[in-house]
Amino acid sequence: MRVEDLSTYEIIEKRQIPDINSVTYLCRHKKTGARVALVSNDDENKVFYIGFRTTPKDSTGVAHILEHSVLCGSKEFPVKDPFVELVKGSLNTFLNAMTYPDKTVYPVASCNDKDFQNLMHVYLDAVFYPNIYKNESIFRQEGWHYELEGDNEELKVNGVVYNEMKGAFSSPDDVLEREIMNSLYPHTTYGCESGGDPEAIPELTYEEFLNFHRKFYHPSNSYIYLYGNMDMAEKLTFIDEHYLSVYDALEVDSEVTEEAAFTTPNRIVRECPIGEGEDEEENTYLSQNFCVGNSLDPKLYIAFQILDY
Repeated sequence: MRVEDLSTYEIIEKRQIPDINSVTYLCRHKKTGARVALVSNDDENKVFYIGFRTTPKDSTGVAHILEHSVLCGSKEFPVKDPFVELVKGSLNTFLNAMTYPDKTVYPVASCNDKDFQNLMHVYLDAVFYPNIYKNESIFRQEGWHYELEGDNEELKVNGVVYNEMKGAFSSPDDVLEREIMNSLYPHTTYGCESGGDPEAIPELTYEEFLNFHRKFYHPSNSYIYLYGNMDMAEKLTFIDEHYLSVYDALEVDSEVTEEAAFTTPNRIVRECPIGEGEDEEENTYLSQNFCVGNSLDPKLYIAFQILDY
């Protein structure tokens, strides 16, 4: 069967791209509106990812905590940590998940078709049917929880993402990079810390965490990508029959808004940690920042990449 023969998807565009010896399709799942991009060629390294536009309204790190949590078991793969099992036993050439300021993506790749199919199945089940609704301890483990090591010890906050972000916030370079983006776009999702600010992470409740999944992890808000030498129609049929067709279309407000231009320059002073014995004067950063156009203008985007280089 060809992609053109599938009744559950609408082909928006089909194009040959000779530069990468590929036939590409932009498709839309008719029932849910899920967006699908296909790049068909003879590359044996097959790639799949599913992504969601996730636009947090605060710096509690809900998007990042959720990225960790959905990979802690699901309906069809109820083991405690399928991600670790896949790392140990799969033939994958790539396996990860990433949280960006405005999206969360789950990419996998493998040269073996059976292994690739299994990876795709595990990831789809993880994002749509995670065990987070049955098991609050996943949220506590990956996000944050209180911990008391001894009777006379101080009550501490602990958690995988909490500790990861404490490390990220201890680097002056990382603090500066975050401050630049947060201060340039203060009224948009880019004004929040999607990874989680350690001071704000303990404000996140279990119900807010679940609501974030309910809202954003829906096929109507998803982006699916397949690349390489495979039966594209077979993969799309599997994705539809096992996952997408179960859902109805939903209006998901995940819009990325634009920041209005400032009327005057803003000056921000922010402290960052330095090592014991390090000189403050030698570890002070000054940064002047501007927003120019947007990344959807390809010529301007490439021009500024060259200028930056």
